[in-house]
Amino acid sequence: MKIIISNSSSSPIYEQIASQIKSMIIKGQMDVGDSLPSIRGLARNLQISVITTKRAYEELEKEGFIETMQGKGSFVAMQNKELLREKKLKIIEDKLTEVVKDSKLLGIDFKEIEEMLKILFEEV
Repeated sequence: MKIIISNSSSSPIYEQIASQIKSMIIKGQMDVGDSLPSIRGLARNLQISVITTKRAYEELEKEGFIETMQGKGSFVAMQNKELLREKKLKIIEDKLTEVVKDSKLLGIDFKEIEEMLKILFEEV
């Protein structure tokens, strides 16, 4: 599992960790039942406090992305398929919102964006 911590980010480190793990789960890069690194192991690899990784895992567990079994570790939890789809749609919506904002700043109209999207959709 590759997690990158950014010192220049305004987000706390535990949120960066939780967000990246959540993203891996939503994108299907981690499957139900996959184990996560131990809290201590992840802290050691990222060279951060155990408290920080513990908080990230607690957040993920609270949101239903992982489940922790005492003495066994933390694992990707079973996801409701409809809820998972909604989360994926939210990610796309957020990205498209950013595109719309940038387009307006650059004076690019809807037709041009629509044409770009159509071309990209056919290429990918």
